Amino acid sequence: MKDFTISVSFDMRSPEWAAPTPQLYRAAIEMAAFADRIGADQIGLMQHHGSEDGYLPQPFVLAGGMAAVTSRIRFLLGAVILPLHDPLELAEQITVVDNLSNGRLGVIFGAGYVPHEFAMFGKSLKDRARLMDEGLEIILRTLKGERFEHNGRPLFVRPLPVQEPEDIVLVGGGVPASAKRAAKFGVGFGPMKGELVDIYLSECERLGHAPRKYFRPRPGMPLAVHLCENPDQGWEAIAPHAVHVITEYARWAEAEGDGSNSPFKGLTDPAALRQAGMFAAWTPQMLLDRVREAEGGNIGFQPLLGGLSPEEGWKSLRLLEATMPALREAIAA
Repeated sequence: MKDFTISVSFDMRSPEWAAPTPQLYRAAIEMAAFADRIGADQIGLMQHHGSEDGYLPQPFVLAGGMAAVTSRIRFLLGAVILPLHDPLELAEQITVVDNLSNGRLGVIFGAGYVPHEFAMFGKSLKDRARLMDEGLEIILRTLKGERFEHNGRPLFVRPLPVQEPEDIVLVGGGVPASAKRAAKFGVGFGPMKGELVDIYLSECERLGHAPRKYFRPRPGMPLAVHLCENPDQGWEAIAPHAVHVITEYARWAEAEGDGSNSPFKGLTDPAALRQAGMFAAWTPQMLLDRVREAEGGNIGFQPLLGGLSPEEGWKSLRLLEATMPALREAIAA
């Protein structure tokens, strides 16, 4: 069997010209229930703060709503920007959602990189590494049931989660330090680059920690697939939304001072973006052909991509439902 994950993700962006935010949130809950029913593996929820287009700032809240209407699908939140938040409050949010979902939660913690987010929360980008380490320690110890003090603060969390904390928490990142941090704390790893997995596994072995859940990014699959009957018409429907998403990510990369190395550079033209393959409008047969060729990876869908109308998103999801038996067969081959 090939190593594939079928995921349906939401960032809840809603630029002024796109579908209105209340409509998108209602659709997201209904789509989560649908994804659960048709057999998708995972719901992904993202996080950023202070974005003009309403990028999802509170993924735990949305995960709680989705957990209430689902029964088997897992949730992966990430990257949750740990240095911006009180780790005690994060631990409480984790345990509530993990209990509400009966142990279906995973959370990737990232160090963050967008300057205006750190300014909003009164934090310094220079403190990211320290805040990540302190935050992970507090989250893991409190979720294990410990009562202790940290910098004069009494810390204690109840209820406890359904899962072991190390099976919930993952560290994300695109540099070797993130792999070493995940191994150090004995948690899972969600890298941006596949080669970092080897560093994670090597560090786990050196420290005597059994590796937890980790992802090895694989080339060959888009960030998101929009299923459609006609690829040209499907691309026309999602193109302005995909361009908006890429444009915003490129702007954040430039603010970080890394615009020249951004993977989004030069992709704000719809034709160039389509050629790059980050987002794809495929027929079900095109999806099946690609899955049969690939070794594994994430088969991702973003039915509300960049404020895409729920009506258009539902077209893709209903085609996914019809394709699911053949898709499972292709994965098992």
